[in-house]
Amino acid sequence: MIYENKAFRQGRTESAGARDSLKERPEERPKEHPKEHPGARPQEKAGARSEESAAQASLFAQAMQGLQGQAKGSAEAKNATGALNDTTIMGAMTAMGSRGVTYLSLLYDIARVLSATPDVKDCLDQVLALMAGRLHMMQGTITLVSPRTGEIRIEASYGLKPSERSRGHYLQGEGIIGHVVQSGEPMYISRVSEEPRFLNRTRSRDLARSDISYICVPIRLNQQVVGALSVDRLLAEEVQLEEEEQLLFIIAMLLGYAAWEAQRKMDEHNAMPGRPSGFIGNSDVMQRVYAQILQVSQSQATVFLQGESGTGKELAARAIHKASARGDRRFEAINCAALPESLIESELFGHEKGAFTGAVAMRKGCFELADGGTLFLDEVGELSLMAQAKLLRVLQERSFERLGGTVPINVDVRLITATNRNLEEMVEQGTFRRDLYYRLNVFPIVLPPLRDRQDDILPLAHHFVQKFAAQAGRDDVRISLAAMDMLQRYRWPGNIRELENAMERAVLVLGTQHLILPQHLPTAMHVYAGQAQTSEPGAQRRSQGTLQEHLDELEKACIVDAMEASGGQIARAAEALGLTQRILGLRLRKYKISYKDFRRGRQGGQIAK
Repeated sequence: MIYENKAFRQGRTESAGARDSLKERPEERPKEHPKEHPGARPQEKAGARSEESAAQASLFAQAMQGLQGQAKGSAEAKNATGALNDTTIMGAMTAMGSRGVTYLSLLYDIARVLSATPDVKDCLDQVLALMAGRLHMMQGTITLVSPRTGEIRIEASYGLKPSERSRGHYLQGEGIIGHVVQSGEPMYISRVSEEPRFLNRTRSRDLARSDISYICVPIRLNQQVVGALSVDRLLAEEVQLEEEEQLLFIIAMLLGYAAWEAQRKMDEHNAMPGRPSGFIGNSDVMQRVYAQILQVSQSQATVFLQGESGTGKELAARAIHKASARGDRRFEAINCAALPESLIESELFGHEKGAFTGAVAMRKGCFELADGGTLFLDEVGELSLMAQAKLLRVLQERSFERLGGTVPINVDVRLITATNRNLEEMVEQGTFRRDLYYRLNVFPIVLPPLRDRQDDILPLAHHFVQKFAAQAGRDDVRISLAAMDMLQRYRWPGNIRELENAMERAVLVLGTQHLILPQHLPTAMHVYAGQAQTSEPGAQRRSQGTLQEHLDELEKACIVDAMEASGGQIARAAEALGLTQRILGLRLRKYKISYKDFRRGRQGGQIAK
């Protein structure tokens, strides 16, 4: 159902390690594919198609050099343009028939757009529009890798609504787009409904009613992958999908410079209009929260933040303060649940010297310190009825007296409160004052739990991994596909705070490895995964990655463990794994593992990166 076009890539360099590995462990391909797998590729036709595809790719490559010269305008490119003579063009047309004429005409028009359109954003949009007009394209996207965060986001699209486009963000290795960006290899899917790795993240396709084919190719510049070009099209035969994959590969090469220019600017306007600083994620529920924060920050209204513990209520309070007219004034935060009853009044309103035993000097309270700024009261539901009455008086009068004092102090404070309790129930039970509740509940904002933000789990996890890896002096840590699956299945009762702690622990126990695997995650997540599988034995889930990729991750983890235990001694590690030294050497080369790293590690040296 999903293919990387090996015939198209045969003309490109193949590493010696990969060749040795394939010789040692040849991949067995079935001679026949049953009819129930419509995307399967008949073996008996592969050889002929490989030769035909290679010839077409060669002719396309010659045409591409000339067209790219028109787009770049450099001296080297102009020489390539001169080499593109009528014979070459006619040869390509003859090889491809009528489709060849359409393809070359499309390439020519794309080159003209790239050379004549100064605005990069308009340029990418026009290219997608040209493709939609000449190909059987239903939707198309250009996704780019953020230079700052490494996240992959849609920067240009055709056939997507703004809300659908906003959902288009991926991690490297996640889904088809993430895999293409990470591997740098093109691929196509003959039927997306039969491919579990196809995420449909934008939710723009109704796969229950209609099926489509899908093609995705990397966009490169100077041997670096800067993004991906992907297309939805009507169902097609594999031969035509291979042709169009090659065509898109050439178009992606033409787009290299424009995509690089767009990539340089993407983080400038991708703080996403309305997304407060400090927040991660673009899920629908969070975009509503962002809009509310932006709306209320422009006023002086009292804000009431509701949500479970660990959902980011204090972060939201700071975002409101920072975006308001008081953003350059003081922000004071106090957790009402962390203070005993005897100290609440002193913390809020301050005290005079001698007001009580131990009050050896006058002390300002949070209200006085936050004068002109913002005061954030977290866990306001934990206040006693007496403290609630005093808080209500300050909100009504905008003045108070310090504990033990008699002089009223006037303050101008913007109040933001938060709680994880149901204050309406507490009002009915008589444990929270009704009049204070109405004073606080002027502009309520509900922060959703992490389990309701499925699209944000992996971006958040990636952010925390980068954060803690940087603290450890590393920049090479990533999350495995199996670990991604476990993160997305877990219910996260502790919300974002629990996710942050889990990623900190994973980076800590990672050792010299570079890949976070399921065994690096907390035990509670394994217990939950086991219970979920037991309680829902027939449930199907969309797995991140193919079986071979999961097996490769497990094999690499076992090799790293053996190399660590042996101190980098290949002979000992091979014996522990039950392999010959030659086989282990090939595996080390395949996974780019150096025995020297483990020897320096045992001596306390810095692990090479």
